[in-house]
Amino acid sequence: MSKLQEILEYNKYFVENKEYDKYRTSKVPNKKLVILSCMDTRLTELLPKALNLKNGDVKLIKNAGASIMHPFGSIIRSIVVAVYEFQADEVLVIGHHDCGMSNLNVDSIIEKAVDRGISTDVITTLSNAGIDIKKWLHGFDSVEESIRESVQMIKNHPLMPKDIKIHGLIINPETGKLDVIVNGY
Repeated sequence: MSKLQEILEYNKYFVENKEYDKYRTSKVPNKKLVILSCMDTRLTELLPKALNLKNGDVKLIKNAGASIMHPFGSIIRSIVVAVYEFQADEVLVIGHHDCGMSNLNVDSIIEKAVDRGISTDVITTLSNAGIDIKKWLHGFDSVEESIRESVQMIKNHPLMPKDIKIHGLIINPETGKLDVIVNGY
């Protein structure tokens, strides 16, 4: 059975048995928070539990490394929408120790892409178009510095109101312990 088929079969059960009832909430976050966190699988359930979050409490944005790569990309757009449209008044950027984006081997990723059928001509074309694929894939050398940079990018964004509090934290993916890197107050 395919992964999709397994999901669809469970979903049919979920809907027929009204399992969704316990997750009903509004689209406005109860705690008026927006969180940018890493997509790491260890954080899927640990992060909400470690922060005492329930369905409906926050707007949760996830990406590789909990890092913002561009001031006008989808991450900042989501945060701006959460602030203006969904009443979020604080932002938490939460990275984690032992992140896969830290010291990422970019040459290995490119090699794996080529091994999976991506032509080296594509890599060359991207480079000739001004896209530094290695820089784009790089990640970061220090999770603490990455968090500081993301906090600053949000804080200094021309569309971010000055009264929004922006914090930076690191979570231990084994224990859930939080360390404050940037206290937005």
